[in-house]
Amino acid sequence: MTDGAAAGSRRAGDRVHELAARLVAAATDRRLTLATAESLTGGAVAAAIVGVAGASAVYRGGVVAYASDLKREWLDVPDELLADRGPVHPAVALAMAAGARRRAGADVGLATTGVAGPGPADGIPAGTVHVAVSDVTGGRVSSWSLSGDRAAVRAGAVEAVLGLALERAPGWGTGPDVPTL
Repeated sequence: MTDGAAAGSRRAGDRVHELAARLVAAATDRRLTLATAESLTGGAVAAAIVGVAGASAVYRGGVVAYASDLKREWLDVPDELLADRGPVHPAVALAMAAGARRRAGADVGLATTGVAGPGPADGIPAGTVHVAVSDVTGGRVSSWSLSGDRAAVRAGAVEAVLGLALERAPGWGTGPDVPTL
């Protein structure tokens, strides 16, 4: 890694830590709990959250489900959805977030799915990322086409899901809305 790459990696790490700290603070302020469901990021979202002092007051736990059968069995992602759309789809991300929330008994579920690369998977280009948040007001998905190597795509997905959760945080506890896909 070059000095420039190392500095860029530190800045990205600082950004993730800042987002995670803001998320933990928002959940703490609202007395809400968090859970994660990760495929693409392999536990990096959970690691970012638990890297924040005080996370134990709000973080219930998480699931890393790379395989489709585990998405179905552990996160209640419907068979039909996986068969019709495949494991890398916005609706799958939302189902994963809702499943994590339900299974962990948490107020807010965060999920990631996508293709990190280096090449495509099942015809889906590397860099395709879907992140979702399921919370007390409903759910929302955000889809991205990220560039870079596997590490950059995975890091971008962590930032994306933390950012999406923070976008929704002001509305937590204000009533239901319609999930956006």
